Amino acid sequence: MYGKTQEQNMEFEAIYERDEDTSAPRTRSYIPAKGKALQCRGRRCLVLITVSLGLICVLLLIFIILQHNAVTADRDLIKSYKNTAEEFNQSINSLQDKYTDLMTEKHQLQNNFSSLSQKKLELETKFNDLSVEKSQLQRDFDSLVQRIPDFAYKVKSDELNKNVSKGGNQCSLDGFFISKKAMSWSASRQYCRDRGGDLVIINSVEKQRLMSSLVRLSERSWIGLSDIVNEGNLTWVDNSPLNRG
Repeated sequence: MYGKTQEQNMEFEAIYERDEDTSAPRTRSYIPAKGKALQCRGRRCLVLITVSLGLICVLLLIFIILQHNAVTADRDLIKSYKNTAEEFNQSINSLQDKYTDLMTEKHQLQNNFSSLSQKKLELETKFNDLSVEKSQLQRDFDSLVQRIPDFAYKVKSDELNKNVSKGGNQCSLDGFFISKKAMSWSASRQYCRDRGGDLVIINSVEKQRLMSSLVRLSERSWIGLSDIVNEGNLTWVDNSPLNRG
């Protein structure tokens, strides 16, 4: 066994030597080519790794920038929301204050309106009372005004009767009547005739003075003198001529 093994080893050594002899030139040219290939592969891998790391860094940088921009935008948005919320709260507080002031002013105006309404009612009541009193006074005044001619006529008649009595002439006013109605001469005469009389005939100086005094109390009065019977010739209602003397 040992001998065979030794022989085999010797054979292998011989074969290896032959192989080395036959392939020696080929081996010397193959080793550098394989190293170059490995170097090229290593360089490619390094370039790929470098490019990959560069791309990863660029992507990370872009991601970081985008995240930073997003965070900044969110921060600005939150800040804007806070500012808007603060402004909104300030507006609410301002509006609340204005609302409170307006409500206070409204209550004040309502109180003033109630007070003015009460005063208005009081003034209306006083006005109505004064209107009633005025109406009553106006009626009393109108009644007195209507009675003034009667009083004046009575006073004047009394004075004239006294004057006539003092003069010795018996000329009384009891037979005279002055109407307050405005009528024509013919209507006035008919009015007197319907009552059993006639228009007055002035046939004395005393009666003329008396009638002159009475006529002043009326706006317009007729006497019993006309030219109806004979135009241009004045006669009294008893057909007696006018005494021009």
